[in-house]
Amino acid sequence: MNVDHGRSALFLLMAVFLAACGGGISRQARDQVTYTGSFAELQQAPADYRGAMVLLGGRVIETLTKAGATELVVLQLDLGSRDRPLDNDQSQGRFLVRSARFIDPAIFPPGTLITVVGRLRGSETRPIGEMPYTYPLIEPAEMKKWPAGGDASPRFHFGIGIGTRF
Repeated sequence: MNVDHGRSALFLLMAVFLAACGGGISRQARDQVTYTGSFAELQQAPADYRGAMVLLGGRVIETLTKAGATELVVLQLDLGSRDRPLDNDQSQGRFLVRSARFIDPAIFPPGTLITVVGRLRGSETRPIGEMPYTYPLIEPAEMKKWPAGGDASPRFHFGIGIGTRF
């Protein structure tokens, strides 16, 4: 292999590796996050953190279109690699994402996994059944919709021999 082909192969390999490592939320949005505590703390005292930039993820329960705004009711889920919500039953509660722009409910149907960076604007109390429930209210700065069916990032496998991976 000549040097030019070697450099081309190395460049291609680096490009594929960097693409595989790409996250869902931009570095610019991540750098704006000022609240790093737990969701439970945020939910217990949302007024204490009003104005903070948060990074949250979860599963859309409902998308509500209203005059001048769209709201997503989201079941909070912990974030895994690349800030993707872990699709499990481990939640610390619910939160609202309210956007002044129209968000089509057909694009964010129930069950959609999302990650959002946004400003905490306070809270709203609404009933869940007959129980009053306090939702932290987030104004989104950046939102990522994740593809269905698990982590859709490229998978690479390099192996030597039988049963050996690195």
